[in-house]
Amino acid sequence: MFDEIERRGLVLLGCGKMGSAMLAGWLDRGLSPGAVWVLDPVPSDWLAGTGVNLNKGVPGAPAVVLIAVKPQMMTDALPVLARLGAGKTLFVSVAAGTPISAFEAVLGHGTPVIRAMPNTPAAIGRGITAMIGNEQVTGDRLDLAETLLSAVGQVVRLDSEAHMDAVTAVSGSGPAYVFHLIETLAAAGAAEGLPPELSMALAKATVAGAGALAEAAEQNPSQLRVNVTSPGGTTAAALGVLMDEDAGFPALLQRAVKAAADRSRELANG
Repeated sequence: MFDEIERRGLVLLGCGKMGSAMLAGWLDRGLSPGAVWVLDPVPSDWLAGTGVNLNKGVPGAPAVVLIAVKPQMMTDALPVLARLGAGKTLFVSVAAGTPISAFEAVLGHGTPVIRAMPNTPAAIGRGITAMIGNEQVTGDRLDLAETLLSAVGQVVRLDSEAHMDAVTAVSGSGPAYVFHLIETLAAAGAAEGLPPELSMALAKATVAGAGALAEAAEQNPSQLRVNVTSPGGTTAAALGVLMDEDAGFPALLQRAVKAAADRSRELANG
C-alpha cells in the first residue's frame, strides 16, 4: 500500500489535530515511522513518541509532501519546501481556503498538487475528504493521495476545483452545524422538563444513530423521514415547524451553507 512512500519518504508539514489523525492512521495501516519526516514547531508528546523523523532534514525527492498547517501559516511554512517543487514530489494540501494556484505560485507550475478538504470526524476515522488535482497529477498519484487520505475516512474526487467552496460549506463546516443541532435539541428537551444531562444524552445518541442509519440504509434520507412520520403524530407536528418554507430547515440551511461558501471564496481570493 505504501511501497513508494517507504522507498522515497513522506514529509508532513504541520502535525496538529488533522495531521496527527492522518499520521496515526498511516502508522496503524503499517507505514514505517522511519519513512515519515514531520516538520512542526511545537510537537506534541505523542508525536515525539511515534518514532518518525521529527524536525530533521527531509529527503531530496520524497514521494509526497502533505501540507497540514493552518492557512494563515502557509506564507511562512511553504517556502521551506519550495526546492521540492516542479519535480517528482506530489504535494497534497488539506489547508482550508488555499487554492491550487497559490501552491503553484510558490512551487512552480510544473508541480503536481492536490487540494483536499477533510473534516473533523477524521479524528476518529469517520471523516470524508474531497480532493482535486491540477493537470500535473496523474492517475497513479491520485490513487496514492486517496490511499493516504482514506486513512481517516471516505474519499471523493471532484471534477472541478470550483466545487471546493461548496464542499467546504457542506462537509468541512458541516460537523459544526450538527454539533449545534445537538446543543439546541438538548436545550429544547430541557425546556420541556427533562434533566439537562439526560436530554443531552438523548440528543447525542439520536443524532449519532440517525446519521449511522442514514449512511447504512439503502433508502434515501427523505424516505427514512417518511418512514418515521405517522400522519397526525408527534413527528409530523415537529416537522410542520422544521419544514416551514420560510423559517424552517430548508431556508435556514441554504442561507448557512451559502454564507460558508461565500466566506470560503473570500479566503481563497485573499
